[in-house]
Amino acid sequence: MTVASLPILERLGLHRRELRAWAAYDWAASAAQTTIAVAVFPIFFTSVAGAGRPEGEAASYWSLANATGLAIITVLAPILGTISDYTAIKKRMLGFFLGVGVTACALMYLIQRGDLLLAAVLFIFVNLGMQGSYVFYESLLPHVAKKDEMDRVSTAAYAIGYTGGGLLLALNLAWISKPGMFGLPEVRDLSMQGTLPARLAFVSVAVWWLLFSFPLFRYVKEPPVKLEQDERGGKNPVVVSFARLAETLRALRVYKQAFLMLVAYLIYSDGIGTITRMAAAYGTELRIPQSTLITAILLVQFVGVPFTFAFGALASRIGVKPAIFLGLLVYAFISVFGYFIHTATHFYILALLVGTVQGGTQALSRSLFASIIPAYKSGEFFGFFSVFSRFSGMLGSLLFYVIIARTGTMRPAILAVIGFFVVGATLLYFVNVEEGQRTARDAEGRVALT
Repeated sequence: MTVASLPILERLGLHRRELRAWAAYDWAASAAQTTIAVAVFPIFFTSVAGAGRPEGEAASYWSLANATGLAIITVLAPILGTISDYTAIKKRMLGFFLGVGVTACALMYLIQRGDLLLAAVLFIFVNLGMQGSYVFYESLLPHVAKKDEMDRVSTAAYAIGYTGGGLLLALNLAWISKPGMFGLPEVRDLSMQGTLPARLAFVSVAVWWLLFSFPLFRYVKEPPVKLEQDERGGKNPVVVSFARLAETLRALRVYKQAFLMLVAYLIYSDGIGTITRMAAAYGTELRIPQSTLITAILLVQFVGVPFTFAFGALASRIGVKPAIFLGLLVYAFISVFGYFIHTATHFYILALLVGTVQGGTQALSRSLFASIIPAYKSGEFFGFFSVFSRFSGMLGSLLFYVIIARTGTMRPAILAVIGFFVVGATLLYFVNVEEGQRTARDAEGRVALT
C-alpha cells in the first residue's frame, strides 16, 4: 500500500492517539518561539525594557541574552539527554524544562519600563525551558513512531508547530493592535497600563504552552531503559552519560561524511537561527511599526507550511543537496537585502523570502543527514543533530553583540551573517552523499550478519 492510498490521518502521521499527543507539544511550545523568541518580546525588550538606555545598548543585551541561554543548554543538553536514556526520565526532564519556561513566561508580565536586566534574565530562562524541553521531546519520536512513520510524524509535528505558534501570535497581534476590542486600555505609552496588552501576550504563551502539553504527559509512555552489558550494575548515571558521549563522538569520526554534514549544518543553521531571532529587534532599530513587525513574522509562519512541502517536492526533482543550496542562496540574498531595507514594505518582502525557505531547508537537512548514518545508530547521531538544530543562532548572536558594541547599529551585523551561509554551503559541497550512504549501508550489513 502506498502512502497516497492510506487514510488521511495515517498519511499525515497522526493516526494514533500517542502520535497526536506527541505532535501536540510542537503546537504548544511553538508559541514561545513565535511570541517570545521572534516577534512580540524582542520588540518589547528594546522599546520598553530598554527605554531610556543609550542607543544600541538594548540590542546588545538582546544579542548577549540569546547567546547566553543557548550556550548553557548546548553544554547541558547532551549530558542530560544521555542521563535520561540511562535512567528513564525523559518525560520528567521535559516537564522540568517546561516548568522553567512557563514560569519565566508568566513572570514577564512584571517587566516595566527600563527593566532591561530583568527582561534579559527571564528571556534566558524561557530559552532554557524551550530549547531544553525540545531535546527530550524529540528524543521520544523513535519511541512513539515506527520506522516507516517517522518522516510523516515529524513533518506533521513541524507543520502543526507552525500553525499553533502562528494562531496564538495572530491572537496576540489582534489585542496588541486593537486592545479596545478585547476590553483592554487603548493607551499607547510605556506605562504599565500602556504595555498591558503585550504583557498579557507573554502570560498567554505560558497558559498555551502548559495547557497543550498535557496530552503528551497523558498519552505518551516513558520509554523503557535499554542498557549495554558494561552499563549494568547500578553505575553512576553521570559516568555512563560521559562514556556514551565519548562513544558517539568516536563514531562521528568513523562516519566522516555524516560528521562533515553535521559541521556544515551547525554553521549554516546558525545563520538561519540568527536571522530568525534578530529580525524583530532589527526592525525595531529601523523604526518599523510594531504591528508591521509582528504581522510580517506571522506571515513567515503561514507561508512556511506549504513551502516546506514544496521544498520536499523540489528535492525529489533536482536532488536534496541542490535544493538545500538553493535555500542557502536565498538566505544569502536575504542577508544582503536586509542590509539595505528601510521601509515596512521591505520588511514584508524579507519575511516572505524567509518563509519560503526556512522550513524546507531545515527539513531537507534533517533527511539528508538521516540518509548517511546507519539506522541502528540513529538515536546517537540525532542526539547531536537535535542539539545543533535547536541551538542555532548562538554564534550569530555573539557576532551581533560584538558588531553592535563596535558600531552602535545592527545593520553591519545583518550583512555579516552571509558568512555563515557561505561557509556552511562550502562544507556541504564537500559532503559526498553517495560515499556516506555506502558507508552507512555497509555498517548496517555488518550488524545484520552478527
